[in-house]
Amino acid sequence: MNITYEKWSELNGNDILLFTLVNDRGMELSTTNYGCIVTDIRVPDRNGKIENVVLGFGRFEPYLTNAPYFGAVIGRVAGRIQGASFELDGVTYRLAKNENNNHLHGGPNGFHRVLWQAEPVQRDDAVGIVFSYTSPDGEEGYPGTVHVQVAYWLNNNNEWTVTYRARSNKTTLVNLTNHTYFNLSGNGKRDILDHTLTIQSSRVLELNEELIPTGRVLDVAGTPFDLRQGKTIREAVESGHPQIELVGGGYDHPFWLDRHHDKEIVLSDPESGRILTVETDEVGVVVYTSNQLPEGLDLGGVPSRKYLGICLETQGLPDAIHHPQFPSIVLPADKEQVSMTRYRFSVD
Repeated sequence: MNITYEKWSELNGNDILLFTLVNDRGMELSTTNYGCIVTDIRVPDRNGKIENVVLGFGRFEPYLTNAPYFGAVIGRVAGRIQGASFELDGVTYRLAKNENNNHLHGGPNGFHRVLWQAEPVQRDDAVGIVFSYTSPDGEEGYPGTVHVQVAYWLNNNNEWTVTYRARSNKTTLVNLTNHTYFNLSGNGKRDILDHTLTIQSSRVLELNEELIPTGRVLDVAGTPFDLRQGKTIREAVESGHPQIELVGGGYDHPFWLDRHHDKEIVLSDPESGRILTVETDEVGVVVYTSNQLPEGLDLGGVPSRKYLGICLETQGLPDAIHHPQFPSIVLPADKEQVSMTRYRFSVD
């Protein structure tokens, strides 16, 4: 296993570095210190052909405006916060409004648009990068100076593990995730409509017209959201279910997971044979099937289009600060928040 890195570009006099983690089986993961963005993950199909299974631009400059958040770490708070404000300990905090009247993915200059410190690391069983960033008190409207660490590890089991750590000097909100778009066909040669998705979740959150949870928790039984036995993405897209139609014909929904670190999320592509198993200690996963993906972005020679990738954003439930029945995303002062998600690639 080894780590290589190169200067990829420059921003405001700072080097933009591109790191590549390689294991002994030929799997590679490339990531940059800008936004902790994962630019490439190259894994074999059932015939041993190694191809890229995530969406990205192939060069740095388009990431500066990265409207789809390809590959990035999202923070301080993933998802939408209704009205771009919240109350904590009797104080109202007003956040940047960057989607209609709401706050999305940490604001216009959230963690996806900051330069992180990056340290290559190695241990007997894995190679990795540890990213660090200090978010100052008041950044994007949030209280507290927050020290954040994101570690990416790659081992010889073709597992990419992400560990998030955050600590604040004031009580604040933190809900981190990664916004990688997966496409197991390899090099974007097909869309993800015929991928099969299995999620061990009996509950999904209902969304309103602004794609924010209403507070209602729906039983998935008998709906396109019942993925416990697996469904193709196409089945959901063609279902005509009002919640599917609401978000542009697909998923953009928070699933409340029934179990953790037990093959709770599995994505597979029957044609390539590739399988992605996601295990996490996060409360839920937001599944987004690129329903609103802009068309015509150059993704390394592949033009972007609807349904070209799927995001499996393990995280706390969106807008939890406004829904006391959801598990809290409040980070008390001087307490550490830690979470871990593992992405395991295999073939059938």
